[in-house]
Amino acid sequence: MRNYRAPWWLPGGNLQTIWPALVARRTRGPVPPYRRERWATPDGDFVDLDFLDREVSPRRPMVVLFHGLEGSSRSHYSEAFADVAWRGKLSFVVPHFRGCSGEMNLAPRAYHSGDHEEIDFILRGLRARHEGPVLGVGVSLGGNALLRWAAENGEDAGRVAAAVAAVCSPLDLAAGGHHIGRGFNRMVYTTMFLRTMKPKALAKWAQHPGLFDREALLRARDLYEFDNIFTAPVHGFTSTEDYWSRASAKPHLPRVRIPALALNALNDPFVPASSLPRPEDVSASTTLWQPLHGGHVGFPAGAPPGHVLAMPEAVTAWLLRAAGIATEVPEQWPEHPMTVPAAL
Repeated sequence: MRNYRAPWWLPGGNLQTIWPALVARRTRGPVPPYRRERWATPDGDFVDLDFLDREVSPRRPMVVLFHGLEGSSRSHYSEAFADVAWRGKLSFVVPHFRGCSGEMNLAPRAYHSGDHEEIDFILRGLRARHEGPVLGVGVSLGGNALLRWAAENGEDAGRVAAAVAAVCSPLDLAAGGHHIGRGFNRMVYTTMFLRTMKPKALAKWAQHPGLFDREALLRARDLYEFDNIFTAPVHGFTSTEDYWSRASAKPHLPRVRIPALALNALNDPFVPASSLPRPEDVSASTTLWQPLHGGHVGFPAGAPPGHVLAMPEAVTAWLLRAAGIATEVPEQWPEHPMTVPAAL
């Protein structure tokens, strides 16, 4: 896994980020279908969960994917993980952070990078209804929040999830936040995120007038300003600095007690390599994969147009092994379909 190399025809972290999201194949066949469930939350709101619409034994492992900033069950990585689960006869679900399922939520709160309380509510709800092992995957923002959850719950996390993985997560939010606010990143990625985040925040203001400074939000030009005006005050933080500091998973990684994987490409344009955790920064149960290439949730493979299945196959195989479930997937990034035992 640490020896992953991107295809020769797709050099650099930006191409390895943008091409997989827009062009590369996500599945080996038709996109697996979902069925949606809406759960009421303790604060009188709701969350929407999209389950892979396929009958499998309730004793099979369940993969729970927490998406990234402004992601959904239709993000390229979500559909790729769904394809791997479909072929492996695994249960699979994508819970949507509030405001990301296609319908505006009711309560003032939205979601943020350290939202381990929402993850706890969702994982415990799934654990209560599923007989087999529960395996958590968080992508980008979702991965930081998932590792925060694992750290907050310590040994008790093992009663809920058998193993967790964070993919391309900015575990040091300040380092990632400042990095995405400069140069090409600011021009392309920041603009892309604000294009959807601002309208959602304004819709939230329409629901709850006076929730934040509307005029200041209209003037916001980067994620630092957006977080200072909306994310931080709405979710109980005093400022962007307070939010980034308190929500970051990196300082809490020594408290993780269940098997955990943190996968970060060293050329990720969102996450500076210098900010990544080192072996001495994490617990004994935490594994670090830091390949040279891959971009941000890219990890393309194959001939043009390429596909994005190598990473979901490898991460799913790691989760199964960490949970003590045998799998035939080899250590290298596979080009063949993943297989797992038919009976567990």
